[in-house]
Amino acid sequence: MNRCSIEPLRPELFESFVELIVALAEYEQLDPPDVAARERLYRDAFERTPPRYRALLALVGSCVCGYCIYLETYSSFLARPTLFVEDIFVHPTWRGQGIGKALMQELARRALEQGCGRMEWIVLDWNEPAHRFYASLGADRLPQWQLYRMTEETIAHLANA
Repeated sequence: MNRCSIEPLRPELFESFVELIVALAEYEQLDPPDVAARERLYRDAFERTPPRYRALLALVGSCVCGYCIYLETYSSFLARPTLFVEDIFVHPTWRGQGIGKALMQELARRALEQGCGRMEWIVLDWNEPAHRFYASLGADRLPQWQLYRMTEETIAHLANA
């Protein structure tokens, strides 16, 4: 395995971070962030107090080869925060070298430091390599929970109904 370091997102690494988000969009067959979304990503990470999200980068030397975006939610039943992982992605050319595990380990350390009672994330149903990876870390798949989502359009429709 190449030795990787896990570091918080910094402005000088922002473009490399966005390149990985674009690679994730390609992997998931989604549209990548447009110019306005890229501007919001920057603003929400560096110009808001507190930031809307936090991100970690996995670096091998000066190469940014993976990232994760995370934020805190709250469990009313545990009465403790939950570390929610929005994205975790290792570029395909760097997979199988322990980089995803290093990112997850750092997220787990941060969850403990923040007093979180849970870590949660969502995996696409077709992404079997991800399901196997998370199972190898000891994570449980929760088949009884179904994700629902409203988009900006449906939120506006409901708000104005």
